[in-house]
Amino acid sequence: MIKILISLFALSLSTICYASSMLGRLGIGMTNHLVTEQSALSLKIQRNRSTALGGHFALDSNDDGVEYALGLKGYKLIYEEPQLNFYSALSVTYLSYLNDEDESKTGYQVDGTFGAEFSFQGLESIGFSFEFGAGLYNYDENTHIQTVGHNMIASAVHFYL
Repeated sequence: MIKILISLFALSLSTICYASSMLGRLGIGMTNHLVTEQSALSLKIQRNRSTALGGHFALDSNDDGVEYALGLKGYKLIYEEPQLNFYSALSVTYLSYLNDEDESKTGYQVDGTFGAEFSFQGLESIGFSFEFGAGLYNYDENTHIQTVGHNMIASAVHFYL
């Protein structure tokens, strides 16, 4: 594992890396950042050099009922490096879930985060993200504020068309 991390770090220091433009490209992928622990389909499009818009949708249908999440996310680019973009983001999600008694309940999730999306040289069409920040949740009949940290699989992975 140490050798893989050292290799990835060495690749990131390469001087022949150039930033890939995601301007106007649609990213399609997945995210696991929801408080309901559902996997969600994720879309992201960079509108201009400084902002991007995203959305996510999760669905789980079974004999007990339907659980879903529907959200929007705005991104503001802070700093751009070769193969890496640093950003801030605000995400708002509406949740519908089943409680322990299989009753349908609703809630929300609001996350304010900082993060980075990176790609590897030669694989510029795949973007891996990680994020950290704070979240406000109304879920399972409780409202709470907590710190959040999403690794590159939980935050998002997008393939850009």
